[in-house]
Amino acid sequence: MPDAAGLPRIVILGAGFGGLTAARALRKAAVSITLIDRQNYHLFQPLLYQVATATLSPADIAVPVRSTFRDQKNTSVLLGTVEDVDRQARLVKLADGRDVPFDYLIIATGAGHAYFGHDEWAPYAPGLKKIDDATEIRRRVLLAFEKAETEPDPARRAALLTFVIVGGGPTGVEMAGAIIELACKTLVRDFRRIDTSAARVILVEAGQRILPAFSEDLSAFAAASLRKKGVEILCGNPVTNIDAMTVTIGEEAVPARTVVWAAGVKASPAGKWLGVEGDRAGRVAVTPRLALPDDERIFVIGDTAAVEWTEGRLVPGIAPAAKQMGNHAARAICSALSCREMPTFRYRHQGNLATIGRQSAIIDFGRLRMKGFLAWLVWGAAHIYFLIGFRNRLFVMTHWVWSYLTLRQGVRLITGSTDLPE
Repeated sequence: MPDAAGLPRIVILGAGFGGLTAARALRKAAVSITLIDRQNYHLFQPLLYQVATATLSPADIAVPVRSTFRDQKNTSVLLGTVEDVDRQARLVKLADGRDVPFDYLIIATGAGHAYFGHDEWAPYAPGLKKIDDATEIRRRVLLAFEKAETEPDPARRAALLTFVIVGGGPTGVEMAGAIIELACKTLVRDFRRIDTSAARVILVEAGQRILPAFSEDLSAFAAASLRKKGVEILCGNPVTNIDAMTVTIGEEAVPARTVVWAAGVKASPAGKWLGVEGDRAGRVAVTPRLALPDDERIFVIGDTAAVEWTEGRLVPGIAPAAKQMGNHAARAICSALSCREMPTFRYRHQGNLATIGRQSAIIDFGRLRMKGFLAWLVWGAAHIYFLIGFRNRLFVMTHWVWSYLTLRQGVRLITGSTDLPE
């Protein structure tokens, strides 16, 4: 049933790129939109690693959702955690007991960390999906240097100054490059008893090369650049155990007190809410219209959806793809409300980007491939362009220019406990 004003009710779950884009695309439609998220902010995830390595502050890459939609009169924002979806009654059930009715539902709840059946590793190897993750990793990285400064035992000091990043995708590569630069450039004059440039940064990839989504030549360039900075790259050996003191890579136990997980993701529990079975990563299979096969009023987009791109390949879980899906879901709903046939989703791949540190990145736009300093400038411009709000773009650009000129990070704050996991 429509809302009190007689308008169709659109409920969007998730204020990430997909959900935000869908809501904005419906701004002129005669509908009543409710946007639900368990956080009150939209987060630009691709720059989370810069919060984790003390380059940016959380406020630079996040914006309150309510302020984003303050002028969009057909949209209400609701803070809440989804517990279930009653498809028959057309209700979204929240953890606090509230029920939110809908006529059309867009699920854009993203993805979390996947430890491949070893969830017991999570306390020792946090992933990087939320602001809380980034500030926790920042706390552990900075605290490791502080503890090393006062540690008399050489072996324990070496373990404190060993940082292991698990996963050789863009997040792992960016984290490795940022941590080695933090150790070798930013902190070298801040400590008196330790040489921070002696820190050991290890990037572990179970596959045969890092950045497998990129061409082999760009992957090789990234590996050579990281090694030149001082990063150790171990490919072909999966991590077999992680505890508070060591990381076991294959059969070798490496003493390390700081581990970052960048190896796998799993979709939100959308499949469970909808009563359908997801794939190995928990993604929900949808039709070429991005709707459920048996319910064309329920759309699943972004990291939560399993959508075929080309034969044998799914649409990747990246921000441009989520935005395209959000726009498509909005168009599909408008078509349905106008009694027109819903369009088919066609993904337009806009390329892969990854930064290797200051002044170096790789870009693969298909026919156009770039590497080095010019690619880094394009990478930075692309990320600033995608940020929500002028203030965020201005602040990020200012921080980057300042960091580039001074080699200093300005957000080196240790918050929370001053103890490392035991």
